[in-house]
Amino acid sequence: MDPSSALTPPPGQADPSALREEALEALRALTGRRDATFHDGQYEAIAALVEQRRRVLVVQRTGWGKSAVYFLAALLQRRRGSGPALIISPLIALMRDQVAAARRAGVRAEAISSANPTEWAQIEQALEADEIDVLLVSPERLVNPRFREEQLPRLVQRCGLLVIDEAHCISDWGHDFRPDYRRLRDLVAELGPEVPVLATTATANSRVVEDVAEQLDVQTQDPAAPGPGVLTLRGALTRESLRLGCLSLEDDRSRLAYLVEHLDQLPGSGIIYTLTVSAAEDLAELLDRPGRRVRAYTGRTDAEERAELERALKENEVKALAATSALGMGFDKPDLGFVVHLGAPSSPVAYYQQVGRAGRATDTADVLLLPGREDRAIWEYFATASMPSQESASAVLTALASSDRPLSTPALEARVDVRRTALELLLKVLAVDGAVQNVKGGWIATGAPWSYDGPRYENVARARREEQQAMLAYERLQPGDPQQCRMVFLARQLDDDTATPCGRCDVCAGPWYPAPGTRAQGTAGQGAPGQGGPGQDAEGQDAAAQVSALLERVGVPIAPRAQWPQGLDRLGVLDENGKTPRGTIPAAQRAEEGRALARTSDLGWAGQLRQVLRTDEDGRPLDSEVPEALGRRIVEVLAAWDWDQRPAAVVAVPSLTRPHLVSSLAGGIAAVGRLEDLGPLDLGPGAAPLRPGGNSAFRVADLWDRFVVGTELQARLEQLAGAPLLLVDDSVSTRWTMTLAARELRRAGAGPVLPLALALEA
Repeated sequence: MDPSSALTPPPGQADPSALREEALEALRALTGRRDATFHDGQYEAIAALVEQRRRVLVVQRTGWGKSAVYFLAALLQRRRGSGPALIISPLIALMRDQVAAARRAGVRAEAISSANPTEWAQIEQALEADEIDVLLVSPERLVNPRFREEQLPRLVQRCGLLVIDEAHCISDWGHDFRPDYRRLRDLVAELGPEVPVLATTATANSRVVEDVAEQLDVQTQDPAAPGPGVLTLRGALTRESLRLGCLSLEDDRSRLAYLVEHLDQLPGSGIIYTLTVSAAEDLAELLDRPGRRVRAYTGRTDAEERAELERALKENEVKALAATSALGMGFDKPDLGFVVHLGAPSSPVAYYQQVGRAGRATDTADVLLLPGREDRAIWEYFATASMPSQESASAVLTALASSDRPLSTPALEARVDVRRTALELLLKVLAVDGAVQNVKGGWIATGAPWSYDGPRYENVARARREEQQAMLAYERLQPGDPQQCRMVFLARQLDDDTATPCGRCDVCAGPWYPAPGTRAQGTAGQGAPGQGGPGQDAEGQDAAAQVSALLERVGVPIAPRAQWPQGLDRLGVLDENGKTPRGTIPAAQRAEEGRALARTSDLGWAGQLRQVLRTDEDGRPLDSEVPEALGRRIVEVLAAWDWDQRPAAVVAVPSLTRPHLVSSLAGGIAAVGRLEDLGPLDLGPGAAPLRPGGNSAFRVADLWDRFVVGTELQARLEQLAGAPLLLVDDSVSTRWTMTLAARELRRAGAGPVLPLALALEA
């Protein structure tokens, strides 16, 4: 199709059948198939947008063809003289695929995202020249002051169609709520009534559908004028190609051994989802081997590497990507053969969204859940981290209102005790509500009235807890139960009551996956080249040995802090010379690289470390001596530590919450290593238990005068004449405790200070 034909108005627009034929021809050009026909609801959505200029919400399963609806509607709108379509798309990966698909249909499409900043000027020129039919942008671009002030008004003025993809992100009831998406309500309100709006999603229950529809049904032209309302087109969400299963195993060791033994039996290539970054990285290291590549894909993976990994999976150059939710919406591989979860997502809806990546263009795809004991603790961590508190919101608004200039996020950190990630999320929430605005130079308070919607947040939190219980109920479904079906269960979580038993899942038909401990009999997957023999790698190691090598590995580096945080002057932090510390921490006052036994998120270690660092029902830390088994593993960490000079003594960080744990750890190390036990540092006057959380500036302020080198310790440090010390604590989170304790020791004449802890919280 010639791209210029997109601007040629065809005759006979009054005849509905003519529109259908025109749309069908465009569909066949888009798919490259002369026999292509519309799925139920596709043409109805297109007609509502093009003929009736409606606001339409489409809720259809992954693979149904939602993108075809908006590309064809955009094309037909352009033929009728409308301006370009604006598509709000959540992920860069999805943008790349969508731009390519649109161009195949003769639609001139471009994207503006963080992945192509060098192309923005050229794209802006093409927009001015009316040479673009479809522009894709991320919701985050709506926050950018330049885009919002310079580009967005012109786009709104000329917009021929607005598309909101993955529209469940609008709703804070949705499983993947994103504050930036809330801005789209205001964007919809700015459009004239003649501009059609399409919202699409595959993962929305009735509550989310109602919330999204309410936000689409806004008008500023004449709020009192009745409108046609939002047309919701909702289809069946079951996926006939998916073969669902859930296998509960005893521990991480059993789950990992199962994957090592049976990965090759899974069809084609696929995705293994994990709940944490460290689990994805460890899993990829465990499963990768010559001839069968497995790679990690997480939020720490840079954009270029992500694109390369996506390409490798699409072209079956890898057996699997071990991925966090960073590989979710937007990844399109229709023949994806399997999805495995090492740990369950916190809701059946999120689970449905991820498994929906598989089996879109195949008759069958395998979906297996391997839940873990630590899942609920991880769910709780992420749930609490995403909820803004009234105290934090009030502090941010007060700080911005009292400033005579915009404040950058780092500058704001020095005024409010909120960690960077939580602060960025909170600013987005406040911006969506109109209380703050991102301008050149930082953030300002708008002065608009704002109040903390406590009941709403509590209701959302309650909904999240209910979703967690539903996920546990999914795990408990029993194979062979004639009253249950895994696909029916997931569909009903999305309020789809049309589902019937699939006849394929392990509940309907019995376990289809190998039983634990059985030997693999050949391979089912042909998607990755060079797959090795069952249950063994090229060197002949069996699964248990491979897993043990991973799980029994100890010794995680603790990187030393090298820079003071900004804003310490505002918090009254002064050094011995009456000056505020700034910039680089002097090398003579810095800690060395340290070691922790393991991370609290590491496979195999999370349960053990959480047990040692547990709290009571009121959140108070429980204190006990270090378990003997962990003590032996700490000795292994010390034995493998490649220090330049062996430590001569051990100093403990004074603890008000777990004194027995820290002192027993320090004393045990001193005894085994025949090192001098110098006891703990003293605590300064008025020292109290440290508050949890907080950002770097406030944590440094809390710790600044906390540690004191007493007279006796001072004398012993002088006698040691600069020999290295081990500085021992139970856990390391922000690293500032070790940094400030090491600074006091170095200023008192200690040699290199080597931090050592049971756990690195990550």
